[in-house]
Amino acid sequence: MENTPSIGKPISRLEGQLKVTGSAKYAGEYYAEDLLYGYVVNSTITKGKIKSIDTSEVKKMSGVIEVFTHENKPSTAWFDFRYADMDAPPGTVFKPLKDNDIRYNGQPIALVVADTFEMARYAATKISIVYEEESFETDLKINVEKQRDPKKGLASMLKPPPPPPNGDFEKEYQNSYVKTDSKFTHGTEHHNPMEMYASTAIYEGKGKLKIYDKTQGTINSQMYVANVFGLKMKNVQVISPFVGGGFGSGLRPQHQLFMAVMASLALKRNVRVTLDRAQMYMIGHRPPTLQHTKFGADQNGKLNAIYHKATGETSRFEDYVEIVVNWANMLYPAENTLLEHQIVPLDVYTPLDMRAPGGSTGMHPIEVTMDEIAYQLNMDPVELRLNNYSLIDKSSDKEYSSKELKECFLQGAEKFGWDKRNPVPRSMKRGNKLVGYGMATGMWDANRIFGRAEAIMTADGKVEIKSAVTDIGTGTFTIMTQIAADELGLPIEDVTFSFADSKLPFAPIQGGSFTTATVGPAVQNACQALNKKLFKLAKNLKDSVLKDAKFKDVNFKNGLITLRSNPEISMRVKDIIDANEGKAIKTTNSAMPNPLTYGKKARAVHSAVFVEVEVDEELGMIEVKRAVTAVAAGKIINPKTAESQVLGGMVWGISKALHEETILDHQFGKYMNANLGEYHIPVHADIQDLEVIFVEENDQFVNDLGVKGVGEIGGVGIPPAITNAVFHATGKRIYDLPIHFDKLL
Repeated sequence: MENTPSIGKPISRLEGQLKVTGSAKYAGEYYAEDLLYGYVVNSTITKGKIKSIDTSEVKKMSGVIEVFTHENKPSTAWFDFRYADMDAPPGTVFKPLKDNDIRYNGQPIALVVADTFEMARYAATKISIVYEEESFETDLKINVEKQRDPKKGLASMLKPPPPPPNGDFEKEYQNSYVKTDSKFTHGTEHHNPMEMYASTAIYEGKGKLKIYDKTQGTINSQMYVANVFGLKMKNVQVISPFVGGGFGSGLRPQHQLFMAVMASLALKRNVRVTLDRAQMYMIGHRPPTLQHTKFGADQNGKLNAIYHKATGETSRFEDYVEIVVNWANMLYPAENTLLEHQIVPLDVYTPLDMRAPGGSTGMHPIEVTMDEIAYQLNMDPVELRLNNYSLIDKSSDKEYSSKELKECFLQGAEKFGWDKRNPVPRSMKRGNKLVGYGMATGMWDANRIFGRAEAIMTADGKVEIKSAVTDIGTGTFTIMTQIAADELGLPIEDVTFSFADSKLPFAPIQGGSFTTATVGPAVQNACQALNKKLFKLAKNLKDSVLKDAKFKDVNFKNGLITLRSNPEISMRVKDIIDANEGKAIKTTNSAMPNPLTYGKKARAVHSAVFVEVEVDEELGMIEVKRAVTAVAAGKIINPKTAESQVLGGMVWGISKALHEETILDHQFGKYMNANLGEYHIPVHADIQDLEVIFVEENDQFVNDLGVKGVGEIGGVGIPPAITNAVFHATGKRIYDLPIHFDKLL
C-alpha cells in the first residue's frame, strides 16, 4: 500500500488515547519502592528574618522522617552561576533554604519528609516559627518612581531592549493630524496548568539519580540539578514524557525539584515532592504592567509618531524583563519613535514567562490605540491597518522573511462578516444586549535555536527518532513523527519518536514558539543523513540497480529507494538492512540557524483577530459570542494540532481580557485569591463560537521546513480585539485588563 505524505494532514495526537484513558503517567504518578513524601513549608510573612524555627516536636511524630530547614540543609553549590538555568534573567538566582532571610510571601522555608503525603502535610502545620518582620513594598503603582532600566546580559539575546529613539517624536507628534494619549494597566496573572508541579527523585546510589520532573526542558533540569548538587551530568537523568500544561511555568526549574533532590541525596531514599494549588501561586507570574502610548498620524491614518512606555515589576534579586514596547514599530513603519521599558524591584518572587510574554502585554495597548485613531478619523480599523502595512520591520530596517498579514485581514474579515458592522458605537443591538465588533492584529517572533536529533533504522526496517525535547501538550510528539515519516518515505506507524529524556540528544527548553522550528530541522537533518547512509549501502551492493545513481537522483517513498527519472527502478530499504547483516543504522545530526545569514531578515508570525461581543445594557455583563483568528505561520505541519494551539490561545485571550487577575493585598504582601475558586478563568459557558483560519504562507528563509510556531500567536490579538468590541458596543473605552462589568455601568 502506498503511504501518502503526512505533513499537512490533520493527524490525531499519537498519545491521545493514553491521555484520555488516564494511562499516561505524570511526574507525581510514577511508582517507586519505599517512597517518601515531602511537603514544602512556606513563609507567612513578606519580608524579614526567621528568628527561630523549632522542628523538635515535629520530628518526634510517627511517620516523620526528617525536616530540612536553612539550619540543617545539606551543602549545595556556592557560586550564583551554578543555580542559573536556560531561562534565568540577570541577577542572583533564588536559592531555597539558603539562609534565614525572607524575600517574598510564600517563600519555601522548610521541607517535611514523611512516609505519607498526608503526614508530611499535617506535620508542616505544626512547625513553630518566629519571624522578625520588616517593612516591604509590593505595589507597582505606588513605587513606580523607583523604576530602573533593565540590566543587559545573556537574557537580552532573546529579550532585546527597546530600539533607541528614531527621528524627532515630540515634534512630529505635536504636528500630527490626529493624536492619542492613553494609559493602560493589566493585573497579575498566574499560570494554572492542570498538572501541579511535582518531582519524583529515584535514588540509584553513589550520586546517581533518576528524576521524573514536571518541566518544559529535561536537559535544563538535568543541568540545574548537576550544578547545584555537584553531581556528574551523566549521573542525573530527568524524564518528563507527559506534561499537564506548562504555559511557561516549567521553563525554569521550580523549587520542588530542588527539595526532592536534596532530600533524596541526604536520606539516600526515593522522595516525591508535590506542590498544592495554593503553592502554585508562589513560583512566578505574568507581571502587572503600566503602559503609556502616544501615537500621531496624518489624515490618511498613516502613523508618523509612536511613543510606548512600559513599567513592569521584578523581584529584588533578579531583573526580569519582557519585550513589551518593541512591537509597534515592527508592525507600523513610523519614522519617529520613542520606546521605553523600565522595571520596578519589589518584594515579590521573580516574574516568569507566561504564554506570549511581553507580546500579550504590549499588543493590547498598541492595538487599542490604533482603534482610537480609526475612530478619530472615522476610518474602518482594517483600512487603517492596511494604510500602515509594510513588508519591512521598521525598528530594524529589515525585510520580513515572509508576511501574509494582509491576507489575514482580508480572509478573516470575510469569514467574520466584518462588512456587516455599523461603525457607530451603540448602534447595533440584539434584544437588551448591545452588540460590538472589534478587531486587532497579532504578532509573535518566529525564532529558532540549536537542537539535535538521532535517527536509528532497526533490523525490521522501522525507525526510531530521538530528542530530549518535551511535549507540553502542543503536539510535538506527533508532528516530529510526521516530519520523520515524510523525510524517510515511511508510513507514520513505522516511525517511533522517543523524547523528554535528558539522556537523549540535546534540545532546548520548550517555549517561545520555537520548538518545531528548532527540533523539526534537526529531525529532518538526522533523517536525511540516514537516507544518505542507506543510499551508500544500496550503491555498494552487488548488482545494485542504483550503482550509477547520485543521491539527488533518488526518492525515498513507500519503504523504497527509487530513481526520480524512472520510479520502476527501485530497491527495498528492508533488503538493504538485511544485506547489512541486520545491523541497525544510526545517525545523529543537529540544526541551528546560520549566524552569517539568519539575522539579515526579520522573522515573525502574524494574525488578524475579529470578535463579536454582547454587553448587557443594564448589567454590563460581557459575552464573547464569536471570534475568528486568521494566522500566517509558514507551513502548517499538522492543521489539527496547530488549530488546537490557536484555539487554546484564543480561550486564554478571552480569559485575560475578561476574567484573570491575581489580587495582591499590599497590606500583607500576599496574593489573596490563590485558588481556582476565586482566580477566575473561563468555563464552558464562557466560550462560544471560535474559528481558526490558516493563511497560506511560503517561507524559504526561516528554516528548511518553512515552519513558524503557533503556540503564542493565538492569544496576543484577542484581548485588544475584545476591548475594541466593547467600545463599539458601549461607547466606553476601557484601558484596564481584565474588564470588570462595573466599569460599564
